[in-house]
Amino acid sequence: MSSETLSFAEQLAHAHATVPDALPGAAFCALADGILALLFPQRAERPLPSADAVAAELHHFRAELAVLLNQVPNLPALPSVLANEFAAQLPALRAALQRDASAILASDPAAQGLGEIVSTYPGFYATALYRVAHALYVRGLPRLPRLLSEYAHQRTGIDIHPGAQIGPAFCIDHGTGIVIGESAVIGANVQIYQGVTLGAMSVTKGLQGTKRHPTIEDFVVVYAGATILGGSTVIGAHSIIGGNVWLTESVPSHSRVYHRAHINISRSLDPSAELVFSI
Repeated sequence: MSSETLSFAEQLAHAHATVPDALPGAAFCALADGILALLFPQRAERPLPSADAVAAELHHFRAELAVLLNQVPNLPALPSVLANEFAAQLPALRAALQRDASAILASDPAAQGLGEIVSTYPGFYATALYRVAHALYVRGLPRLPRLLSEYAHQRTGIDIHPGAQIGPAFCIDHGTGIVIGESAVIGANVQIYQGVTLGAMSVTKGLQGTKRHPTIEDFVVVYAGATILGGSTVIGAHSIIGGNVWLTESVPSHSRVYHRAHINISRSLDPSAELVFSI
């Protein structure tokens, strides 16, 4: 073995020897999916047959979560305490997600029922894992909330930072390409379509810990491809932001903001002539 190869191997060996304990990422994501299957039997391979079976599954969930948390360094509290606190939030979590699913059903003519939304809609799934991750984020757990949000991102194409604050009855339609930043604040009954970015004006490291992402107030609809940037940008309640709009300043409540594209279409009466589109 050459000296160069040996040196590189030694560098890697040192990195492996000094890395902090690896997080139980795959097991934690699988547990999160199990939580959703427990809360919504439409996502389960088979429904649980009785209240005793549900109680046993809840106990198993708390125990498994505590075991996984025991592998995470720098926790803000004992793993058993954090597991019990999170388990106590499951009724509120389920109620919040039921409101999210109902909001999707009310706004999507293609939806055939709550069961379809809960079991198949990527927007609901991304929102559900966001709400799980956010519950862990606010308790100060390191890395795990972001790991969970990236798991949802990989599966749905929807990127929601666990630090974002999202109110009740949140509706994501389609969803692919949505980005919601860490300090974004979203009110109640908000609808967001695919390709929307709620981002920051600047990504310099010195802005860490500041309000960098916009605030979306209640009953706002943001259509596909819109980009809304800046921590001081506020979209007032009951506003509609049209597709492909670029916003870096606030708009008052009940606003309608649209991007006007100038499109010319010309065509010869000769069917063999080429179609010419000027956009």
